[in-house]
Amino acid sequence: MRARFTTDEIASAALRIVDESGLAALSMRSLAAALGTGPMTMYNYVADKEGLEELVVAAVAAGIVVPEPTDDWAADVHATASAMWHGVRAHPAAIPLVLTRRMASATGFAVADSLVGALERAGLPDAARLSAFHAVLGLVTGSAQAQLAGPFSGDAAETAARIGAAAGVQYPHIAALSEVAVTVSVEDDFDGGLRMLIAGISAAGS
Repeated sequence: MRARFTTDEIASAALRIVDESGLAALSMRSLAAALGTGPMTMYNYVADKEGLEELVVAAVAAGIVVPEPTDDWAADVHATASAMWHGVRAHPAAIPLVLTRRMASATGFAVADSLVGALERAGLPDAARLSAFHAVLGLVTGSAQAQLAGPFSGDAAETAARIGAAAGVQYPHIAALSEVAVTVSVEDDFDGGLRMLIAGISAAGS
C-alpha cells in the first residue's frame, strides 16, 4: 500500500513551517497539523525532531538548481556557489540548520558533487581540493548567515552606516570601510568575495 505521505511532501511541509513561523515552530504537532493528520502518525515517517531538521535541510538543498558542468572549472565553481548562496538565502530561518547539519541527502549530495567536480578540474592536490571545498562552503553559508540571520541582518546599507557612526574617529579604518559598504549590495559583496576566492584556488592549482 502506498504511504500516505512521501518524504518530499513531509520535507516541503516542514520547510514551509520554518519559513512562515521560524525554527521554534517546527514540531511533530505543527507538522501533523500542516499535513492534516495526527501527531503520532508522523512518527511513522520521522523518528524525532532531529529527523525533522534534517528534512528541512534536504528541502533547502532540493531548491538549489545545480548548473550543468562546462569546460571552465572556475565558471562552474562560481555558478554552483552562487546557486547555493541564493538557495540558502531564500530560507533565512533555516540557515542555522544549514550551518549545523550536513546536507546528507540525495539533493544535498548533488549540490556538493557539482562543486567538488568543478574543483577537481582545477588541478588541485587532494588536500588542497578539500580545503578549497570547505572554503567555498564557508563563504556561501557565512555570507548568507551574516546578511540574513546574524547580528548584521536587516538593511545592509543602514547597518553599515550605523557601524560607521559607532566606529567614529576612534576606529578610522572601520569607519572608512563602512562608507564603502553602504554603496555595495549584498549580492555584489558575495560575488566579489567569491571571485577573489576562485582566483586564489586558481593560483594554488597552477
